[in-house]
Amino acid sequence: MTDTKNHSSGGVTGSPEGRVFQPASFAELAEAVELAFDYRGDVTVSLKSGESLTGYIFNRQVNDSDSYIEVFPSDSSQARHIRYDQIAAIAFTGEDTATGKSWETWIAKKDSERRAEVERVAADAKARGIV
Repeated sequence: MTDTKNHSSGGVTGSPEGRVFQPASFAELAEAVELAFDYRGDVTVSLKSGESLTGYIFNRQVNDSDSYIEVFPSDSSQARHIRYDQIAAIAFTGEDTATGKSWETWIAKKDSERRAEVERVAADAKARGIV
């Protein structure tokens, strides 16, 4: 699969934000669609007709010749149904809203908040003469 931003031999790692995939086979297209489906931002789907559609992929079905994606376009309230054989490229154009929001980051943030609250309560208790 042609990735016009990153060319790593180890495959796709981290967020695909900013990448453009131009699949050369059905398998590569299915892989790009899975990445787009899991992506938490908008993608731009370039169709073989020359049309481009930017939106959020909310559904996909892989069934050989009947494979398709469903997209909520960013400029319309009507969902679009697009067959795999119509797709020329998928670009990860929207911000990945999940970047940097791992479980470990969340735990560290909550631990920091908890420690700050403990310190605040201790300082308040000391100021009142309780401790």
